Amino acid sequence: MAKKEQAPDPTLASNRKAFHDYNVIERFEAGIELTGTEVKSCRARAIQLNEGFAKIEKGQILLYNVHIAAYDFGNRFNHKVKQTRRLLMHKKEILKLHQWLGTKGGTLIPLRFYLKGGLIKVEIAYCQGKTHADQRETLRKRETEKDMRRAMLK
Repeated sequence: MAKKEQAPDPTLASNRKAFHDYNVIERFEAGIELTGTEVKSCRARAIQLNEGFAKIEKGQILLYNVHIAAYDFGNRFNHKVKQTRRLLMHKKEILKLHQWLGTKGGTLIPLRFYLKGGLIKVEIAYCQGKTHADQRETLRKRETEKDMRRAMLK
């Protein structure tokens, strides 16, 4: 019997810096409104989420500063690299996030772009910023965990 081929990793891009700078409170899945050349660039994994953030304006969630590279074969119909993109979520989720954003230090950060059933989805998270001391403490915890794992392997 032939073995099934494993599907490639569905993650197209991830924002590892977000876990260093923010405490992730809750995660949400959202669709994203893209044009044809944006979809092709996303599938080619030409996305940068480092400076990305989301805002709620007029009852819609908008994604800012996410860099989706221009598609190489896109001619005159190519998209703008850093344009504002609309996220698609249920109204109840948007209202919940809108209430949370009123608290001190709360923001919406895109954590990753991924494929789900052939569609491109965005995982956004409600986060609160870490102080410099908190960042150092998480680094210390990670180092001690690494040392413990090394000691157990010996």
